[in-house]
Parts: sequence; C-alpha cells; structure tokens
Amino acid sequence: MADITRLILADHEWFREQFAKLDYLQARAHPRPEDLQRVWGPLGDKLDVHAYAEEAIFYPQLLTRGHDDPEGETLDAIGDHNDIRDGVRDANDVEIGSDEWWAAVGRARKANDEHMGEEEREGLSDFRKHAPAGLREALGRQYDAFMTSHPTTRGLDISDRDPQAYVDGVEADSAQTKDTSLGIGSLKGQ
Repeated sequence: MADITRLILADHEWFREQFAKLDYLQARAHPRPEDLQRVWGPLGDKLDVHAYAEEAIFYPQLLTRGHDDPEGETLDAIGDHNDIRDGVRDANDVEIGSDEWWAAVGRARKANDEHMGEEEREGLSDFRKHAPAGLREALGRQYDAFMTSHPTTRGLDISDRDPQAYVDGVEADSAQTKDTSLGIGSLKGQ
C-alpha cells in the first residue's frame, strides 16, 4: 500500500494528464461539447474531491507532524483549494466550450498547477521527512478508501473555507484529543 504522499502525487499526475487532454481538444477547430464534458466532468469532480480529502485527512496530520512551517503551508493550501474550487464552480456554471468556460477552466488549472508545485516542494516533502512510515501508510489507506467511495462531489461540502478558521479548528480539535494525564498526546490517526 502506498503512503498518502504517493497517492496525492499520483492524483497530481492524473490532473496534469487530464488538463493535457483538454489542450488537445482545444487545439481542434471545433471541439464537441460531449468530448470536453467527458474529460472535464471527472476532472472537475476529482479536483474538488481531492481538495476535500486533503483537508479531511492530510492537512490535519501535517499541522501535527510537520516541522517546516506546517501552519503556513496549510493556510496557503486551503487558499489554493478555494481558488481551484472557484474555477471549477465557474466552469460548471457556464456553457461548456464557451470562452467563459475555457477562462474558468484556465483559472482552475493555474490555481491547481501552483498548488501542486508548492505542495510537492513543501507540505508533502515535510511530511515524508517527519511523519513515520506507518502513519503515512495508514493515512494512505484512509485516503484511498475515501477517494474510491467518492468518485463525485455528491454529498460533500465543497464550499470555500476560511484558511485561518480551518487551521484554528484543526488545532482546537488536536488540543482536545491530547491525553494530558500521560503527557504523550493522542495516538489517533496512527
């Protein structure tokens, strides 16, 4: 079983491949809307589901285990996720293949490209260095199960999140789960 950082990287590669497919379609004189939808539908959904899964599974652990400014990395990532969600939502609100649609897809792509690069250099690298392999693998199992059970956004709250409120909420939850009687902290998630 791959650890969570490998699964996130695999998603990133899939995103790059799907955006490349849209490039090929856009290069055609008149791409058919159904061809665009065949690529965009799963791509738009997975961008949102991926962000949701990272926020539910990965970033709370990065805040606990990271050493290289995990709070700053998380604040930036949640802001990036909001930008990606906004682009996806805007694309889904206009006619597929229209100039407005391509512009919205472009915004989602740009935000996603920036996010992936930063996350690969910072958050994922930090987590690989400082989180034990067993934890990364356990989180990988959770992440894989979540992604498998959520091929679309149906039932998920994919609204934008306030980055600071997110971090504050995770930190408050973490403080509540610590076992202060032994002073060793919670083993939840290991």
